[in-house]
Amino acid sequence: MFLSKLREEDFYVLRGALESGRQSPQSFGGMFTLAIFLQALIVFLVHVVAGDESNLPYKTTIFIVHSIITIFIIILSGIFSIPSVYKKMEISQYFLSIIISQNLFGVSFYIATLHTLWKMDASTTALIFATTFTLVLGLLVFIVTYIRFYRLLKQGRYRKNTSKAQTRQKFEAKSFLPHAVIGGLGIVYFIQFIASHTRSIDINILMIGIIGIILFYGMLFVLPEQLVILYCKKRFKSFNFNKEGKIYSFGSGEKE
Repeated sequence: MFLSKLREEDFYVLRGALESGRQSPQSFGGMFTLAIFLQALIVFLVHVVAGDESNLPYKTTIFIVHSIITIFIIILSGIFSIPSVYKKMEISQYFLSIIISQNLFGVSFYIATLHTLWKMDASTTALIFATTFTLVLGLLVFIVTYIRFYRLLKQGRYRKNTSKAQTRQKFEAKSFLPHAVIGGLGIVYFIQFIASHTRSIDINILMIGIIGIILFYGMLFVLPEQLVILYCKKRFKSFNFNKEGKIYSFGSGEKE
């Protein structure tokens, strides 16, 4: 794996969310409790509300599969919100946090977008192309983001006292331009597709579709960083917490 060639100091900036406590095991424990209710609500809104009158192929099958997966995630959310569990299985808890966030704000909202598309008065061929097109763009967002992220890590841009460490909260317009172009292309295509296949645009349907596709691309954009932090938690001791809930000091070395 490419990341194995990098050293602990190359990932320093990524500890920020862990050091602040936002992504500590205790914080996830509380968020998982809330996520139990949110996931149930989202499934209802996506498949019952947004999916009403949708002609999406295999709609019932998608609903059943997504519901089963979500129920399984909900059960795990309850288990990993228990301190005695997540203190022993911190890495598994972080992995579950990735699945929860991607399911809540990525997959679920994309399904809502598909329901919106398949309510349009368009040919099956056009709808299949639109579905495939938005999926391919999503894959491109992930690939481009991962490549960019790896290059920055390799260049040492995530080391201590670098510009990344000092301006972590700011966006770099030039480096994010490719992602904005790809995501923007998907959004523009989606709007044009709806405009060309309906006489009167329902603003509520339009907004559901746009928000859904924005969140879908946004979650694919953050997925590489989530996966890299997961990798760091498995490899480095300094990305984990001790029994007292405090993060291990930077430079603790690789885990045994």
